[in-house]
Amino acid sequence: MAAPKAARRLQPSKVRVAVIGLAVVAAWMGMGYRLFQIQVVQAADLAEQGLNQRLVSRDLAPQRGKIFDRNGELLAMTVQAQSIYAVPSQVEEPLWVAQQIGGPLGADTDVLYQRLISDREFVYIKRQVEDVVADEVLGLEIRGVYSHPEPTRIYPAGAVASHVTGFVNIDGDGQEGLELVYDEELRGTPGKAEFERDLQGRVIPQGYSRIVPAIPGVDLNTTIDLPLQYQAQQACVLALEQTGAISCWVVVLAVETGEVLAMVGAPIFDPQTRQTQDPSCEQAEDPVACRAFSNFIVRGIYEPGSTQKLITVAAALEEGEVSIGTVFPEVPDELELRDDACRFADDELYGCYRDFENHATEDMSVAQIFTRSSNIGTIKIAETLGQDRLIQYIEAFGLGSKTGIDYTAEAPGILNFEAGCATCWASAAIGYSVAVTPLQMAAAYAAIGNDGIWTTPHIVSSKTDVDGETQVAGMQTRRVVSSGTALLMRELLALVVEKGTGAAAAIDGYRVGGKTGTANKLGDDGRYTETTRASFVGMAPINDPKVVVAVLIDAPSFDYRTGGLSAAPVFAAVMKQALHRLGVTPDGHQR
Repeated sequence: MAAPKAARRLQPSKVRVAVIGLAVVAAWMGMGYRLFQIQVVQAADLAEQGLNQRLVSRDLAPQRGKIFDRNGELLAMTVQAQSIYAVPSQVEEPLWVAQQIGGPLGADTDVLYQRLISDREFVYIKRQVEDVVADEVLGLEIRGVYSHPEPTRIYPAGAVASHVTGFVNIDGDGQEGLELVYDEELRGTPGKAEFERDLQGRVIPQGYSRIVPAIPGVDLNTTIDLPLQYQAQQACVLALEQTGAISCWVVVLAVETGEVLAMVGAPIFDPQTRQTQDPSCEQAEDPVACRAFSNFIVRGIYEPGSTQKLITVAAALEEGEVSIGTVFPEVPDELELRDDACRFADDELYGCYRDFENHATEDMSVAQIFTRSSNIGTIKIAETLGQDRLIQYIEAFGLGSKTGIDYTAEAPGILNFEAGCATCWASAAIGYSVAVTPLQMAAAYAAIGNDGIWTTPHIVSSKTDVDGETQVAGMQTRRVVSSGTALLMRELLALVVEKGTGAAAAIDGYRVGGKTGTANKLGDDGRYTETTRASFVGMAPINDPKVVVAVLIDAPSFDYRTGGLSAAPVFAAVMKQALHRLGVTPDGHQR
């Protein structure tokens, strides 16, 4: 029987080759599977991830809209400037650098030094400087100091139109005036740029790119007449020099349309520095607050004094309670509506009323009362109306509510007719117990000039978008008195200038009408002081009024304490320019 064959032994070398072969096959299969996953299953997702890593997105800032006056003159526009910045980690000698660049930039060396030694990656040295200044700084070739372009807002009219335009902050956001009211429309719509870049940050020429253009903001076309605005501002500045007053404010309205032709104040405000140019602020308790933007025409309230008498007399005429020739017998220069109210000059008992000038008790017609601005006579006229009807007309003329002008933070004013107040009606009849803005009084007088129709004041006449489409502002009107009453009131206003307290408001060549106002200011203790606010509101030509000018002088010296002495001359200067600018033909009237 044959012996069995021995079992074949696997050679180790062959085993190793087999294992390696299997491993290689498995690896290739794994690689194939992974490649399949990458190139087929996940191809779209991975391509998107890669693109996102290379893709850069940048917002494209829109061009802020321009602001024009009624003649097409620029009041505000945006230009390209340079902002200087530094990378502190790259600055080798910060103190030396601060000293070198501080001069050209007009910046404090110590402040610059502190910025240059900070641990931040990026610090601004000075933003929005002119190209010539940036070139001077960059010409020093200092390592770590760079610049980038940045838009900046400029105001070609300077401080002349500042109380109209307002201003923007350094980031271009509207802060005051029209810049704030129309901020959203002025700023436009940002665009977007997307493109691919390599590891070195360079744009890939054939890579993906997409640009959505920015849409520029709308342009504002205002009702302001820049030459008139300048003349009004100069008249205010001169008034401060002559009267020693704290401030002067002037607003000019077109009678029929409610267009604001000029709106100025002094001390003037510089929209570039964003500060009021008033040297007295150096001694103020809060210099920063003193230099802050303000617009008393729209936001400030004051007791109007005798300019309010226009509404009282117009109401009585409209209601048929009096005529111009109605005579009130025995009008004194002092009246007590509460017992002993006039007994002591310094008591706190209200109800004592006095005329500005002492006079004997006499009979006075409505025309004489208005022309001579008799407080007692006006109170007697108001008695024929009663409080309810007086309030009705005060509100109808727009007092106690906002005019609706396209401006920020308009004040509604105050009507003080508290229940149980026995004398508030009498005070309101002569311009106390109510607080108004200069704009409200101008609009009230414009209603008389416009045959009894009150019109909403406005500053922007139209808006023009990038396609040239223009949107025209609408007007809102309401009748407050009849055209007959308005005509009678215009004649009374003319008599004030021709025979009464407003003689300084007269203009050669035109018949002018208006009313003076002198109101004592309240002190910190709530009692009236000897300091006044003097005003004049009037219109011209009186037979067909085209313009209303309202002037307010705050705290003139004693020699100029009345509206006739301080405000009427400003009115005359501004009105003369307004009539000239509008091309109104003289009516031949002589002073």
